[in-house]
Amino acid sequence: MSHTNQGPYLDEYGSVPLDPQQRFYGQGGLNSPSRDSFQSNIQYASTSQFAASSDHLNPIRDNYSGYERSTLQMDEKDAAYARKPSRRRPIIIGCIVATILIIAGVGVGVYFALRGKDEDSSSSSSSGTKGGGTVKAVTGGDGSQVMLEDGSTFAYSNSFGGHWYYDPNDPFNNGAKAQSWTPALNETFRYGVDRIRGVNFGGWLNIEPFMAPALFEKYGDITPRVVDEWTLQEAMRADTAGGGISQLEEHYKTFITEKDFHDVAAAGLNYIRLPIPYWAIEVRDNEPYEPHVCWKYVLKAIAWARKYGLRINLDLHAVPGSQNSWNHSGRLNKGVNLLNGPMGLANAQRTLDYIRIIAEFIHQPQYRNVVTMFCVLNEPREPFIGAKQLESFSAEAYRVVREVTGNEEGVWVSIHEGFRSWGDWDNFLPNAHRVTIDYHPYIAFGDQVDKDWSERTQVPCDSWAQNVQDRLTKFGLMNAGEFSNAINDCGLYLNGVEEGVRYDGSYVPERITRAGSCDKYTDWPTFTDERKEGIKQFAMASMDALHNYFFWNWKIGNSSVSGKVETPAWSYSLGLENGWMPKDPREADGFCGDKFAFNQQISDGSGDVNYAPYPWPPTSINNAGSPSTMPQYTPTGAVPTLPGGTLTISGVKPTKTADVGNGWANPDDQAGLMVPIEGCTYLDPWVGDKAAVPPACRVARREALPQPTQPPAL
Repeated sequence: MSHTNQGPYLDEYGSVPLDPQQRFYGQGGLNSPSRDSFQSNIQYASTSQFAASSDHLNPIRDNYSGYERSTLQMDEKDAAYARKPSRRRPIIIGCIVATILIIAGVGVGVYFALRGKDEDSSSSSSSGTKGGGTVKAVTGGDGSQVMLEDGSTFAYSNSFGGHWYYDPNDPFNNGAKAQSWTPALNETFRYGVDRIRGVNFGGWLNIEPFMAPALFEKYGDITPRVVDEWTLQEAMRADTAGGGISQLEEHYKTFITEKDFHDVAAAGLNYIRLPIPYWAIEVRDNEPYEPHVCWKYVLKAIAWARKYGLRINLDLHAVPGSQNSWNHSGRLNKGVNLLNGPMGLANAQRTLDYIRIIAEFIHQPQYRNVVTMFCVLNEPREPFIGAKQLESFSAEAYRVVREVTGNEEGVWVSIHEGFRSWGDWDNFLPNAHRVTIDYHPYIAFGDQVDKDWSERTQVPCDSWAQNVQDRLTKFGLMNAGEFSNAINDCGLYLNGVEEGVRYDGSYVPERITRAGSCDKYTDWPTFTDERKEGIKQFAMASMDALHNYFFWNWKIGNSSVSGKVETPAWSYSLGLENGWMPKDPREADGFCGDKFAFNQQISDGSGDVNYAPYPWPPTSINNAGSPSTMPQYTPTGAVPTLPGGTLTISGVKPTKTADVGNGWANPDDQAGLMVPIEGCTYLDPWVGDKAAVPPACRVARREALPQPTQPPAL
């Protein structure tokens, strides 16, 4: 196998040269529309032997005993679319004293000395040294000063006993801790005892209309309509006078910043689900997506999460051909082309390669304490794919990840349930090591009822809690990868661009009886204190019922027309700012009552898996037939590896060179990339399931594979 590195695609951490190639999900039908401040640079260094610190910053923690509840059955979203500067100390004494104080919850800084450019620059968190270097804090608690990449500082605010940690000379140190009750990154997170309390960073690297409406409003007069990221990037490229494709990276720079990661920890949350698209790795042929650029921000996300003690659930949100035909899969209304139709197998082979490439990167010791969960495929639509086919693909994705990680505390593999009944997965992959089922309980897209939040507080408890309890007991770890405060589908572009909403009767795809005006649900500046309390109660019911969760979404962008958020029920940060989300998510523990209490560590699983019930490829593909007669790829291509990186701070020059990894955790993994067979005919990956299967073409004989090559330094 040969490796091809994705760089050097960064121009001094700045712009990316163009490659010539380039949610919600709407209604339940296939032909439907889909449902700021600070920035750090990434430093790419040459690869060497990894030697990052894993010293414990804190003593081993006592068990946190919190409520672990759930109870009942849920309705699926199968119809949606929609922180005073510290005094100077000698380094060693300072570190000892500061560590003790951190344990006591005192907000002071621990310091390091280093030589750097701009050593005379002043900062509230630095002072001169006799050696002419600069002393800067590497960690601190509530009230300490945090330095950002541009050399500016802000006050770290964390009333929950958390502390940040970032040392440029030890950038992969995992000593940060989000809150006192959440294990630090160098401590064990006990799933089942320690709750996942998370949010999604959707709409950032995988763009959806209702979360970044201004991007789509700009191109509202274009025909055909700009409705997904495929058409958005095409419109941006054509709009050279308006910024061209550089608008994309401007969005990446501003939509989510380092301050957001700080704020998530300050909100009492401990996990981030990070959706990414396949074009973070590569694009082929005429695919219009800008390749690689968003990976730079994945690296920022990992570094920022590490700095504030947050764990990441990395979510592959968009794949070739689309797994659901919704806008958040990258392309709207072009059919489900993963495991369905004539290109279903080839698209699945390509997707499995991307899963493998991501797994190889995140299992490197530099990254695996931060990226601790990997959702291998977001929201595949089982009704189109088929239950057996989806299980075979999910088992193969699991096997691909475990071929990289082994069964020694590898990343949790998160598998979306495909809009099946949750209980259908109870017996999936017995003995599998660290598998979790992902489900997305929404009530917004079903029957539209003219009842306010205060009238529906018990719905999450009654609908979801018992089901969650059952699954935790019968299967193991379950995670609600998405949920929101929405009780109807009101909101700009929630169902898709210009597709209207069901609640007010303006829904374009089908005629729905009007339930009322959406104004009272979207005009959040007029929400009364009583109304906000109702939303908060609903949110806490959801949190307790779901047990381990990721709220969708942390942030919603403003409309360029109204200048405000138009889907307030979907923004955690907006709710925090305005009083309808709990300041401490633990307030929700026990909200659904004492119907049951789950507070036991979930077994990792032995990893002794029998794959026989899950043949790969499946024995048949829907709307195509036997895999032997379908277009498929051959593993003879050079494998693209993902570059690593660390944060940089202006004026601070590390005295050590960090090993950022070579992108490939398992050197024994020598298989090539699945690529087209020379001389064979392939259809468009988004051809749909009605196209005829082209004549069969024999898979190329596997030749001796070249040895992997070290990727170039970036």
